[in-house]
Amino acid sequence: MRGPGEIIGLSLDNNVPTQPIPPPTPAPFLTLFPSIMLPMFIGIMDQTIVATALPAIAASLGDISLIAWVVAGYLIANAIAAPVYGRLGDAFGRRRMMVIALTVAFVGSALCALSASIEMLIAARFLQGLGGGGLISLSQALIGQSVVPRDRARYQGYIATVAVSASTIGPVVGGLLTQYISWRAIFVLNLPILALAMALVFRLPARTTPFERFRFDFPGLLLLAMFVSSFLIFVKQTQNLETLNVPLATGLLGAAIVSIVLLYFREKHASTPLLPLPLLGKPTMWRCNLLVIIYGGLFVSLISFLPLYLSTVRGASAAEIGLLMLPLTAGVGLGSTLIGQIVGRTGRTMIFPMIGLGIGTPMMVFLALAGGSLSTIQLSWYLAILAFFLGFVMTVVQVTVHAEAGKMLGTAAAAVQLSRSVGAATGTAIIGAVLFAAIAATGTEISNDLQSILQGSVEALANLGPGVEATIRANVATAFSSVFLTIAGFGLVAILVTWSIPRRSI
Repeated sequence: MRGPGEIIGLSLDNNVPTQPIPPPTPAPFLTLFPSIMLPMFIGIMDQTIVATALPAIAASLGDISLIAWVVAGYLIANAIAAPVYGRLGDAFGRRRMMVIALTVAFVGSALCALSASIEMLIAARFLQGLGGGGLISLSQALIGQSVVPRDRARYQGYIATVAVSASTIGPVVGGLLTQYISWRAIFVLNLPILALAMALVFRLPARTTPFERFRFDFPGLLLLAMFVSSFLIFVKQTQNLETLNVPLATGLLGAAIVSIVLLYFREKHASTPLLPLPLLGKPTMWRCNLLVIIYGGLFVSLISFLPLYLSTVRGASAAEIGLLMLPLTAGVGLGSTLIGQIVGRTGRTMIFPMIGLGIGTPMMVFLALAGGSLSTIQLSWYLAILAFFLGFVMTVVQVTVHAEAGKMLGTAAAAVQLSRSVGAATGTAIIGAVLFAAIAATGTEISNDLQSILQGSVEALANLGPGVEATIRANVATAFSSVFLTIAGFGLVAILVTWSIPRRSI
């Protein structure tokens, strides 16, 4: 029977329990939080900051057919790199690996700013993503390493606020810098922030335990890279069924299935696997990761498609959308922070996602069926309340995973990050397909102009004429009812998964 502060460790050589790990020595808040917050903020903001700059990048560098890879290349590299940093951080020290991740992100950002062609920019964004993949997972692992279990919930609440804020303001900052300076300023801005983050990371305590015998799992990494790249490109292909390249999509899906099966057998027999199955196969661990996949699809789809809804259906400008999204960001932050405080005091965990999802899911149903009756301002505050309850989930998942992980905190945190990436990609692909199908069901032709509108082009909507514009707004509003109902369906499945998670407290 272990004490409340002890965690059973896992050997990096054979993944079997070893001696109990003593609780970490508490670090001062002002030393720990800024050192963890800033890398996390950069890693998440860089995923979205270029979205509003893509038209300007295409105009500057040409070859618009490749422009989507500026975003996709970063996301693929980010998802592949996360487990690598997590595993190496467990073996060789998380502060050391954080410095390496920041350095790679710095070099990648500098090359992005200097890019003279779209191909160079895509390659530089991939390098930037290889650095960014470590910033998020290592930040999570450093919390577990530096904070006693009950206090982790409080930190996770703060981190969740940072994460949602970064996702929300990324496109706004990117748009402002592009409009008033240049798209290259997006990447130049990264450089001093990354340098400051590196200086702050050096304030964290260095690893004091000796390195453990470790052989990196290169075959596992290759198979993981094959799975992530083929799967993410597959879901990107399926977002619009009207333009789906069936042979390509079939080949990508086949490659994803084959590579994940081979990865399973590789990790099952590897002496030092990249993704240790005894850890990730624990009932609480795999169910938490499944919950993250579903919740990632739910939440990322919601914040990804809401700007389109506000623009196309409500007629909001880009500046107005930024303001209307602020209450949502504040709602998630407040919910996450409150639950972090409550979990830290009570030790109870899974009851809170059950409550949050149990309230948030019916709210999504109301949004689908009667959201049109709300004014735009009322809708913004309604979304803030919805986001407050959705904020109950990730804080609890992270502290639960930390409690299960033992000393393999980096590996567990990276698995959560990978699960969220897979869930976000899958969820947005499903919602995109539902949106296009629902619009087609209204009798509206999926033309090039409409596709431009659904990609955020306000000019394309305005050029259609008042009568056509009003019809399209009405049809898209009808289609969004199906979108919100589908997101509510994600919430229902997430409730069932949460109910099945064995560990209910820390």
